[in-house]
Amino acid sequence: MEKKKLSLIVNGKLVEMEVPTHLRLLDFLRDYLHLTGTKEGCGEGECGACTVLLDGKPVNSCLVMAHSAHGREIITIEGLGTPDKLHPVQEAFLEAGAVQCGFCTPGMVLTSYALLKENPNPTREEIKVAISGNLCRCTGYNKIVEAVELAARKEGK
Repeated sequence: MEKKKLSLIVNGKLVEMEVPTHLRLLDFLRDYLHLTGTKEGCGEGECGACTVLLDGKPVNSCLVMAHSAHGREIITIEGLGTPDKLHPVQEAFLEAGAVQCGFCTPGMVLTSYALLKENPNPTREEIKVAISGNLCRCTGYNKIVEAVELAARKEGK
C-alpha cells in the first residue's frame, strides 16, 4: 500500500501524516482523526451526510480523495462550534427543532453555514436549493429551512 505525506488544516489545526494514496477524505477524517461527526450515508455523493467544507465550500467527502485536500483547509462539524458555545447555525437548528435522528444534521448545518457566509439573507428558495444535496430521511425539510432562516436573522443582528 503506497503512502504519501498529507498536510492540511483541519478545524484550524495543522495536520501532517503519512496516509495511503487511495484514502478518501471521509475515511481520513473519521478513521485517522476520529472526527466522527462526518457521517457516511450512501458513499456515492448522493445524500450529503459526509459534507465538510473544503476551503469554505461544501463537498461530499466520500467523493474527495484525502490527498486532493493537501495544502487546503477543512472544516468539519466539530470545528464549527464547541460543546460550550454552539455556532449560531447549530443553535438555530436546535431552537427550530430541525434535528430529527441527527444523521443528516452535520451536513445540513455545514451546508447552511456555507450558504450564510456567501449569502447572509437567503430566500426560502435559495435555502432549498443550497440544501438540495443533503437528504433527510426522517421528515420534511420545513424545520430545516426555518432553522436556516432563524440563523440568518440571528447572524444579521
